[in-house]
Amino acid sequence: MPQTITLHRRHAALLLGALVGAMACGAPLGAHAQDKFPSKPITLVVPQAAGGANDAIARVLAQRLSEQMGQSVVVDNRPGAGGTLATAGLARAKHDGYTLLVTADSAHVIGPALYKNAGFDAVKDFEPVAPIATAGYVLVAHPSFPAKNVAELITLAKASPGKYSIASAGNGTLNHLIGEMLQKAAGIQLQHIPYKGSAAAATDVVGGQVPLSVQSLPSAIAFIKAGKLKVLGVVNEKRVAALPDAPTIGETLKGFGQAPWYAMFAPAGTPAPVVAQLQAEVAKALDHKDVVDKLAAVGCEPFKGTPAQLGALVRDDLVRWQRVVKETGATVD
Repeated sequence: MPQTITLHRRHAALLLGALVGAMACGAPLGAHAQDKFPSKPITLVVPQAAGGANDAIARVLAQRLSEQMGQSVVVDNRPGAGGTLATAGLARAKHDGYTLLVTADSAHVIGPALYKNAGFDAVKDFEPVAPIATAGYVLVAHPSFPAKNVAELITLAKASPGKYSIASAGNGTLNHLIGEMLQKAAGIQLQHIPYKGSAAAATDVVGGQVPLSVQSLPSAIAFIKAGKLKVLGVVNEKRVAALPDAPTIGETLKGFGQAPWYAMFAPAGTPAPVVAQLQAEVAKALDHKDVVDKLAAVGCEPFKGTPAQLGALVRDDLVRWQRVVKETGATVD
């Protein structure tokens, strides 16, 4: 009997000592189950091929986040089906903040409008984390192409409907949809040729296999500066800082203009404190001069916002792109 009491007292003393020690160190009960985030590497899934705008933006961000958070942040390119395959896969990923989606509006809000079954719900399957950047987009041509601007292109295309081809990064991509919108707005007919990524499309325009393409500036700016591609018009609503002398398409076709965006999302159910921390880290990164300079070098600009603001943007753009798809008759066939 006395031995039993002694054991109980020892157990109580050990437990009390552990509690006092934990309190002294500021460690909450169950700390082992609540490790500080992040406690291991983070993966940024990019649903497009390497070499495009989203890839360039993700890599700039990954480098800075790794430095800020003290953990490796890696980019994993998973292209296919206009970005919908990887996006659908991410929707089913573990919702712990370690596997995140860095995506373009094309994959997130255009894909669901184009595909009968995109495999994900852009609103219900994801937690909006933060906007990241907007990118410059341009209509480019091989230097030998006879048109020097959008007005001359329209004249050529109207004289020979379907004669000229336009390359895109693939069916359902933003490049594809912008090309369809251009044809609709200008009343012209071009032959769409989808590629597996922006880089492949740009390479074939440089090589003269295809005369035209809509490209993000990260994909095309090196070719433009080298004189291997010429800009017929800027897709964005305003002229872009990287090409201040290049006119917008809207200067010829009134009302035409897009502001492509890129953002970070997490699988639905990711804890709110993790989402809040990630948003704060992205905002901090976008304030860093090195990040701003690197984005500017490829024709992009920081685009800051809260999870709520990003969620509202997604909902608004889903409606807008559904209308665009219907009006243009764009398909992924």
